[in-house]
Amino acid sequence: MLPWLTTVTLLAAAAFGLTAAYYALRHRLLDDRLLLVLGILELALVAQVVVGIVDGVTTTRDYEKPVFFAYLLTVPFVAPVAALLALKEKTRSSMGIVVGSALVVGVLVGRLDQIWSVHV
Repeated sequence: MLPWLTTVTLLAAAAFGLTAAYYALRHRLLDDRLLLVLGILELALVAQVVVGIVDGVTTTRDYEKPVFFAYLLTVPFVAPVAALLALKEKTRSSMGIVVGSALVVGVLVGRLDQIWSVHV
């Protein structure tokens, strides 16, 4: 896992969450601007999946492989599913779900880094 990619991913998740929180406070619905931030977050997450799979398969270090790969393959789906729910449910609370998804992405990425670097 690349530390700079983890940082970029966490920053993208923070930007996504803060933008969604702003939208929730302003009673705005999901629009193209927020979807663009989601797209940037997803690019970072997909890059992290590719790097994580390559590093996970080729490393000799001891780490929790099932947990690592479960988090790695799940985290890219969290924010898009929340965005889909926000598109279908056009209320203020739908943006709260999007904010929550950004928090979940941040926690999962942090946990991935923690699992990876525990035996360095």
